[in-house]
Amino acid sequence: MKFNEYLSQRLEKLDVSEFEFKELILRLMNYSVIVRAESQTEQLLFDRLVRCRDLVEEYLSVIGIQLLIEPRFEYARVYPPSSEIPGIKEAEDNAWSGSLRQRLSQTETALVLVVRAQYEKALREGKIDEQGYALDSIESITIAMKNLLGRGLPDKITERKKLFLRLRQLRLIEYRSEEAFENGEGWIKIHPMIVTFVSNQAVDAIAPSQSAADQESDAVEEDKVLSDRMDLAEGEV
Repeated sequence: MKFNEYLSQRLEKLDVSEFEFKELILRLMNYSVIVRAESQTEQLLFDRLVRCRDLVEEYLSVIGIQLLIEPRFEYARVYPPSSEIPGIKEAEDNAWSGSLRQRLSQTETALVLVVRAQYEKALREGKIDEQGYALDSIESITIAMKNLLGRGLPDKITERKKLFLRLRQLRLIEYRSEEAFENGEGWIKIHPMIVTFVSNQAVDAIAPSQSAADQESDAVEEDKVLSDRMDLAEGEV
């Protein structure tokens, strides 16, 4: 049996057209991620993906691409061959580099690491909502950047907006308005997908080597920032 015939028969049983299947595969290949809550389009694509998951995995496995679907938080992400999926699968010995690998700048990488560390902190403190999101302030992230990496966010507002926009495009964070970054008093929601984007080892690697007194002082300062502004959070995110 020819592959096209095999594919058509499988899709017919799933009540999915060849066009719909192609649309789904191209979306995964182009964006590498689908988040059901992101839009009506992604809701349709995610539901379609769940319906024909086995066929999609079979199709992608031919070229070694791995599919991860998180049913609880309703998102899906594809990984290049031999990738390490944090907390799920270790990388195979052979290396591979392709377009599915996210190429981040040094500043973007720094922010992703800090956001991941902030999510881990929220997990430890039980500050995760029912959808798995963690709420955090820009000011809190700025403090964490200085504490963990000894650097701050870009001074120019345009660069700061572009930096957070990149993380939003990766579906790692959510926020309502870019105006929140102009005064540094805005809030973001950290998507639970961050745990499959950055490993625990990466978070441990940037753990601050501070004295106990310094850590306590930083914790007090960060908690004060959150408590002073928490009443504004629901109106901004």
